[in-house]
Amino acid sequence: MSKKKAFAVFDSDSHIVEPHAVWEKYLDPEFRTLGKFALWREEGETGSYLKVNGKITRDSMNPNIPRHAIWKPGMTWEQVGELNPDIRHAKTAGASDPQARLRDMDAMGVDQTLLYPTWFAEGFHLVEDPDVAYALARAYNDWIADFCSAAPDRLFATAMVPLQNMDFALAELARIAKIPCFRGAFIRPMFIEDRYFTHRYYDPLWAALEKLQITAAVHPASGLWNPEWTSHAQFIEKMNRRLGQQSFFRESGAGPLAGGGGGAAGMVFGPSSDLGHPMSPIIAPWLDNHMFVAATLLGFSVMDRYPKMKVVMAHGKASWMEEVLEKMEASALTFPLVHTYPVTTDPEELWDEGEVMLGFDAEERLVQKLPQDFAKKVVWGSHYPRQDTTTAWDAIDKLAGAGVDEATIARMLGGNAAAQFGVKLSRAAGV
Repeated sequence: MSKKKAFAVFDSDSHIVEPHAVWEKYLDPEFRTLGKFALWREEGETGSYLKVNGKITRDSMNPNIPRHAIWKPGMTWEQVGELNPDIRHAKTAGASDPQARLRDMDAMGVDQTLLYPTWFAEGFHLVEDPDVAYALARAYNDWIADFCSAAPDRLFATAMVPLQNMDFALAELARIAKIPCFRGAFIRPMFIEDRYFTHRYYDPLWAALEKLQITAAVHPASGLWNPEWTSHAQFIEKMNRRLGQQSFFRESGAGPLAGGGGGAAGMVFGPSSDLGHPMSPIIAPWLDNHMFVAATLLGFSVMDRYPKMKVVMAHGKASWMEEVLEKMEASALTFPLVHTYPVTTDPEELWDEGEVMLGFDAEERLVQKLPQDFAKKVVWGSHYPRQDTTTAWDAIDKLAGAGVDEATIARMLGGNAAAQFGVKLSRAAGV
């Protein structure tokens, strides 16, 4: 693997894992009890859970392997998959410690990075009390600002915005706009209080992001811990469980799916009733991003009405956008769509001219095969420190191996992100 490059790399999709200090040190004292009730992550020796609005949802996966923070430089995906599930594995230090993070970035060939949350991504937008959500947002933003202060020219962050109350959201946007590390406002594509982002309630948000020049950093979350349906992940995980049960019935010859008269009474739940890997991380991210782009940005004309607002769709890959444009073009030409706001621009033209970019990773094959179709519309992300992390070296090798020229690789791995997040590219010493 090559470990030489002549350009700066900006990682547009990496994560931190929030420590207890966010609640115990940064959260205003008068909100600490309510804050822990509204949103809290506990990780013990024998099990872990996420608490949202007082309801505990326990992790269903092996507690010995923290897959949200298991990857370390030098690990392959095969090695992650071969980890002994009976041995406790420590979380990656760089997930919560900035100095360890910088060392890992050096090893990965990453000069600069944008940080997304983990547990706040899962549960923050579900918090019901607007006042508590506002306090939690301030606490998280103050903590991540301190994290980034370890290397202000290398570490940048997305801010939590309390969308539970738009006045609070706008006030927090105005506050974080004055803090240099914040390059985006975190948005999870989901329903909040039964409203999707197509609702006119969010118009002040788009206007503020455009005015303040803060990028809308849209990033789906798995939804495995959520106590209610908020995204595609919850539906897909239900399907995962049902598919596992069907597989068991077929293999055992029991139950109605086998054609016999047996029922569930004789079913034994165990390894044979599980697919072995959650389905939502495979399917849900691009479905959630697909919905946000097609419905919010294009269908309800947010891109048309706020043409200078910048958006990055992280984690859900980039290849699906071709299908979105194809289908929307056909719909726009063959039957009228009903909109809250009229669409005045052709979908494909709107997309080409709009300030929206898609995240891609080192393994995305269609980007490698058709770089000319994606070069001006993608930003690279590592997913660090999650189980499916890749490095800048991986991305460079894959793209170069596909015949992509160095100037285009530099644009896809750094130049686009710098423009989209308003960051001056800077090469780190020795990277």
